[in-house]
Amino acid sequence: MASTTKKKLTKKKLADYIEQNIVSFHQARKQSLEQLKLEDILRRKNPYLYRAKDIQTAEALVRSILDAHLSSQEESMFGGFLEGLAIFVCSQVHGGRKSSATGIDLEFEKNGKHYIVSIKSGPNWGNSQQIARMISNFKNAKKILQQNSQITYVEAVNGCCYGRSVKQHKGDYIKLCGQAFWEFISNEKTLYIDIIEPLGKGAYQPNLQVQKLYNQLVNKMTAELLQKFCKSNGQLNWEKILAYNSGK
Repeated sequence: MASTTKKKLTKKKLADYIEQNIVSFHQARKQSLEQLKLEDILRRKNPYLYRAKDIQTAEALVRSILDAHLSSQEESMFGGFLEGLAIFVCSQVHGGRKSSATGIDLEFEKNGKHYIVSIKSGPNWGNSQQIARMISNFKNAKKILQQNSQITYVEAVNGCCYGRSVKQHKGDYIKLCGQAFWEFISNEKTLYIDIIEPLGKGAYQPNLQVQKLYNQLVNKMTAELLQKFCKSNGQLNWEKILAYNSGK
């Protein structure tokens, strides 16, 4: 039987969860920088792109590829934090839980319906193949759940932690973004705003540590790039960079 009990998530519980769990995000960023090597990011990034941007100094190239790498990595790390936060919020209000079904992040009951949710950071998260995979996961999960005689109706939801969705009803699933998603799992219209303040509490010191590591890494990688991938006259050796990145 689907639960219709409505509970309220206090701002203190929300803040406590965020402050306790955001620490892992900052630690992961710090650890990533400590382990990162020039060769790692030089092999992963597109040298043609940086040549087309007419980058001419070793430091500018290092900063460009380092920033691109870190931006992508931090987005992924923070996405994991937001998923955990959404599951926590829903567990407090609707008894939501982490799903065991493939590709499904959250399950809960609300107003006589059983919801299965795939959580993403923002609305523009995937290409057509990735969306098709999500729909397939929804269909498979529905088939399994509908074998349970106590579950009469299953609704699939793609929940996005920020942004907006112009069209919510997508046929096979509902897409809820930003305020609409957080309100859906919490019954609170302002929850999407309530999250912001606790995120900033205590953020200064760990970000200062990350910035210090970043600056050290820029200096270290610049010196290494000058030594290994520059000509004797100081120019970037794009042929050598490209050979390292793409050569057989």
